[in-house]
Amino acid sequence: MTASVLAQNLRGSEIIKIAGEVNEMKRQGQNIANLTIGDFDSNIYPIPNELKQGIVEAYAQNQTNYPPADGVLALRESVSDFLKANYKLDYKANQILISGGSRPLIYATYLALVDPGDKVVFPAPSWNNNHYCDLLKANGVSVDTQPENNFMPTADELRPHIKGATLLALCSPLNPTGTMFSKQNLEEICDLVIEENKTRKAGEKPLYMLYDQIYSQLTFGSYQHFDPVTLRPELKDLVVYIDGASKCFAATGVRVGWGFGPADIINNMKAIVGHMGAWSPKAEQVAMAAFLKQTADVTNYLTKLKGNVQKSLQTLYTGFKALKAEGFAVDAIEPMGAIYLTVKIDYTGKTTPDGDLIKNSTDMNFYLIREAGCALVPFSAFGTEESLNWFRVSVGASTLADIEAVLPRVKAALTKLK
Repeated sequence: MTASVLAQNLRGSEIIKIAGEVNEMKRQGQNIANLTIGDFDSNIYPIPNELKQGIVEAYAQNQTNYPPADGVLALRESVSDFLKANYKLDYKANQILISGGSRPLIYATYLALVDPGDKVVFPAPSWNNNHYCDLLKANGVSVDTQPENNFMPTADELRPHIKGATLLALCSPLNPTGTMFSKQNLEEICDLVIEENKTRKAGEKPLYMLYDQIYSQLTFGSYQHFDPVTLRPELKDLVVYIDGASKCFAATGVRVGWGFGPADIINNMKAIVGHMGAWSPKAEQVAMAAFLKQTADVTNYLTKLKGNVQKSLQTLYTGFKALKAEGFAVDAIEPMGAIYLTVKIDYTGKTTPDGDLIKNSTDMNFYLIREAGCALVPFSAFGTEESLNWFRVSVGASTLADIEAVLPRVKAALTKLK
């Protein structure tokens, strides 16, 4: 059987490949700290109990038939209230779309706005934009970012690539880095989009923005989340937001995502999601609608979740900074949001105890898996070159004790390199 050209050329998830090897080693009884998948171990980070009970009750009430194509009205109304209370964003129920997590919403945004051959601009590293461009046969333009800017794109970096683009895809807090836009940085990018759209002729597609803020409730310390429409209200007709419950409530398997934006775009996305059948299960929608209204329970859960995630991230950050101070070729960027830490492990050209040469970040990662029982994800999985020796560390599937235990193993493994 000959598969389609798309199927033959589509790249699989590099993260899933790494996780597959890790899981096989764990099955063989090896002790591996799996710091790869952007998920939560539900035994370490369970979903809110009130949400769990609400889901059970919804199934007991036989809420098991098809939901409306755009989502249960009560949930869209709850999301509308949640957005107003937490972001001061005013979006009505008809401007909100519910789906089975945020991934179908991102894909639907691409399908609703981008034609084959259209230019899509996105930063590198970033999550999955290259794959969505492949699926649509779009002209994906990956813009390299710099560690001195916390791997967040700047207006100056984006400016040479914006002319004629249909979509600018952004995310903050960013997967894979756990870093965020500053107010000034995002304002400058918004102004760049406004400036570019003023040059478009009548009948020409505008430059739209996809703004993924799925991690926006998970921010730490003094770091504050900013969004385009709040900073520049004139962009409201051009921005599609991606959000949902997956990360802020450790509910990745519950599959309740919400997107919001201009009503006409959301309506087109509704038809696309409907044809994909990518609905969120009705019982989960009914339960989420009720839970979002329980303001005190939501606040209490988020406070506890953020505190525990921050402890794990800060432990890793402090540990890598200590290794750097000892002279190891490593570094880390202070955690700002999400469940990720950005670390540098720069041992390209070194030799392992078995005599193998470490040629790139992929080699380094698999050396750490074998020698230190520590699995990371190189930024090459997010669109950068393998020569870039930066990695994503995800803490959602590990206990604080696991993370504390892995740091000495990493140190020992690095010591063995020559």
